[in-house]
Amino acid sequence: MATTTSTQLPATFEDALKEHLKFYSRVTCKVAILLIVGGVGLDAAFYPQHMVEFAVVRVLVALLILLTLLTYSTPFGDHNIRRLTYFWIALPQLMIAWMIFHADGENSIYFVGLTFAISGIGFFLPLTIVEAFLFSSFTLLVYVLACVLRPEGVQDAHLFQGQIIFIVFYAVISVVISIYSGRWRKQAYALQSEVQSKNRELMETNRTLAEVKGQLLQREKMAAIGTLSAGLLHELNNPVNYSLMAINMGLTSPATESDAMLKESLVDAREGMQRIQNIVSDLKTFAYQKPGQDSQRLFLLENAIRSAQRLAGHELKSIKVSVELPQDTHVLGDEPAIIGVLINLFSNAAHAVQAARRAEPEIAVRVAARGGRLGISMRDNGQGIAPENLARVFEPFFTTRDVGAGLGLGLSVSYGIVQRHGGTLAVESEQGAWTEFTFDLPMPQ
Repeated sequence: MATTTSTQLPATFEDALKEHLKFYSRVTCKVAILLIVGGVGLDAAFYPQHMVEFAVVRVLVALLILLTLLTYSTPFGDHNIRRLTYFWIALPQLMIAWMIFHADGENSIYFVGLTFAISGIGFFLPLTIVEAFLFSSFTLLVYVLACVLRPEGVQDAHLFQGQIIFIVFYAVISVVISIYSGRWRKQAYALQSEVQSKNRELMETNRTLAEVKGQLLQREKMAAIGTLSAGLLHELNNPVNYSLMAINMGLTSPATESDAMLKESLVDAREGMQRIQNIVSDLKTFAYQKPGQDSQRLFLLENAIRSAQRLAGHELKSIKVSVELPQDTHVLGDEPAIIGVLINLFSNAAHAVQAARRAEPEIAVRVAARGGRLGISMRDNGQGIAPENLARVFEPFFTTRDVGAGLGLGLSVSYGIVQRHGGTLAVESEQGAWTEFTFDLPMPQ
């Protein structure tokens, strides 16, 4: 039932019926105008003596139908589409009845035009049973009046009776068509509604699959990076250890004790190498454990926070980071994944405070036990998040950073990780003032 050019199905069957009536009423108007004007040829063939007056009436009726058609494009026409349809479909019947009255009465061949109109209107327009019955009764009435009211009256009663029966037959056909057309339209609308609903579900499923595919690709990349990093970290760790051993031996040398500058340089070098050693140790957490493996093992959240802080150290330069911890920070979960979440939160917080250009940029991490779980909150005094973006920050590929500065997957992946641990990653913010992310992890019983 493609009655409109829009691909969106009307909200209700009544709306769909109105659109159907509007579409086919326009089409039938145009067909009626062509047939009425083209009937001049019939007048020339059957009633040449009435040709001029019949032609004038035909033109007038065609113009009235055309004006009705033009009215459909106005708000009045849109609101009164059914009444206007009743008006114009009566015009051809009145015109034909008038011609029968002025011509041969029951002997006129034009009664056939009345039967064509009954069946055509019943087939094309979505008339109800009552409307189809009333239109057929109206047609029968005007035909009877056209024959009976003639000055000569009815000349051939048997012919008159037979033609009335013909009109009644077509009236029955029109009513039956209206019954089954109504059922077909309802079924078609129900099927279209179901197809549209299934299409929406399919589009939603495809969107979800695309998001899952993106996350799976990201995890595969991270797994590949972890495998590659494992070998690199092993190779990196050896020269670091050798260098530390050499530095420590240098610090025990008598020459070092007598040279303050040399000793200070060696101490600085040892601190730098120890920092490298700590970073390598933190990276090993990612490299040697695959995602999902032993995801409920016991670990210290305190260590995870420190590892994440060190790994995000480059972005956290010149930013004050305060950490408040309870006495016991043992939790159950996937330590590498949680470190990844914390790194992402540190990185976002650092970006926010740098963009805000605060005189005293600060990130505050608070950890507290509540209800058998350990809650973590990270609050920054950055530029905050706009209210219209607050509900979208966890959407895949959504980012407010410049093009090329990020894919917008960090918070989406982090949300999934926290959810896998039975918690929810939540955010609160005041634009221009602060942003706070919170989540919690299960504690061991």
